Order: sequence, then C-alpha cells, then structure tokens
Amino acid sequence: MEVLTRAEWHQLRDEHIARMRRFTGPHQERKLRKEKHPVMDFLFTYYSHRPVRLERWHPGPGVVLEDAAEYLEFPHYKATADGVTLDVESFFAQREKTLEFVRALLTATLSRPARLGCFGLHEWAMVYRQQPEEVRHNAWPLRLGSDGTDQVVEASRIQCGHFDAFRFFTQPARPRNTLQPTREDQVANEQPGCLHANMDLFKWAYKLEPATPSDLVADCFELAADVRELDMQASPYDLAKLGYQPVRIESAEGRSEYARRQAEFAERARPLRDRLVFVCQSILTVTSLR
Repeated sequence: MEVLTRAEWHQLRDEHIARMRRFTGPHQERKLRKEKHPVMDFLFTYYSHRPVRLERWHPGPGVVLEDAAEYLEFPHYKATADGVTLDVESFFAQREKTLEFVRALLTATLSRPARLGCFGLHEWAMVYRQQPEEVRHNAWPLRLGSDGTDQVVEASRIQCGHFDAFRFFTQPARPRNTLQPTREDQVANEQPGCLHANMDLFKWAYKLEPATPSDLVADCFELAADVRELDMQASPYDLAKLGYQPVRIESAEGRSEYARRQAEFAERARPLRDRLVFVCQSILTVTSLR
C-alpha cells in the first residue's frame, strides 16, 4: 500500500480540480447564461457524470490517505490503521457485473485493428431526411443544406458499428447502414478506430469510480473532448462561428484528414484502454484470492 500524507494528497486533489475546471468552469458559465454549445455540452449531457463529480479526486486502489476522514462520507472507502483507503470488497460486491463487462468489452476492442473507413457519417445519418425543426442542433445550419446533406448520405457507404451512435440514426438512414448493431453484440462489434468507442472510455472510467484513479478519468475525459471536436467538425453542421473549421468528409481531402486523425486517436486511446482493463483485472483478481 502506498501511503500519502495529507499535504501530498491535497496537492494531487488540487491539481486535478484545476485540470478539470478548464472544462467544468466554462460549462457552468454557459449553463447560467442558458447558452447551448453543440460540441462541449455532449460531454456533460450525453455522459451522465456531473461536473462536481468530475472535479472530485480519487486515488484509486492500493493507496492510503492520511488524515482523510472526509473520504469516509463517500461510498466504498474504509478506515485503516494508517488512514483511509478504497474498500475493494465493498466495491466488488456492488460492481462485479460492471467490472466484468468493461473488462470484456475493452479487452475485445484492444484485440482488433482499427477500422478507419466510416468518415464520421453517423452524424449525417442522424439528420438524414429530417425537417429543419427536427434536427438535433437546429440552432446551427447544415453546411450543405438539407438536400445536400441527404445527397452525401445517399452517395456514401455507411458502416457504423457503434450501437449508441446507430440508435440515433433517423428511420430512413438505418437500412443504409451496412451493419445493424445491437446492445447484445456490442462486445463483438466495437473496434478501436471508432470515435464513439474512444469517447466512451470516459464513460467506463467514471462508471468504475472510485476505483478508477482520477488522473485516468481526466485522461479519458480530455481524450473524449478532443475526439468530440473532430466528431462535430466532420458533421454536417456549420460551426465556423464557434471557431470549428469543417473537416469536409464529402471530399477526398476531408476523408483523408478524418482517417488520419481517427488513427491518431486510436493510438492515444490504446494505453487508456489498457489502464482501464488493469483496474478491472486488479480488483477482480484481488477479490478472487480472498
């Protein structure tokens, strides 16, 4: 067990708070102004981790915090002779199925090569043949208009394997997808080139809190924020007024840029997947030996 003095863990906690407030601060300010943001809101609305939870620091398993009685107010902590630490048995008892699912999903994803041919067309399929007032981000214009957007969908090969993206496709777009992913085949379908699968590392990280060390949660969140930027740059929306220059996936140059950045994100996500698998495996292994 690693033992951190109060001064040591306070420093780590404060550094984490400052790191996350670069995102939570602007989000809270926009919320007070009742101002929507089509790119960044996704990280706080689609994902259910509230800003106050994102700012909360956890050391992860195998660490004892000296003089940290306040942590006993949080679930899955216990007092020891040296201080406060994660109660691995309590966490396992409540999250066993989550641990096993996340380990299986991320291990399967790690075993596959990245597929880079989707070109972000899932966002286009989400607005295909919709009336303007039905479009999710209807405060922002479509770069090519409704007809031009539909033409791109109809001229493209849609091959989205991520269920949580596919479920938002419009009804006319669903038959155009070469895959028909379901929740049940998620482990069989997910692959490391998928933008949404890489954003979802943030979801798996916070669903495993407080067992996930907060530096790993923060790494996954920052990856999700960067991936989300490409996700919306490659979308049919015109977000130039917000400073997002489009990745024109309707052109050969745009598709090349998208695939290049997609591959970079896949490489950046790999060690984060490894670390999340290790979190799952370490708790499952420790509890199996007791």
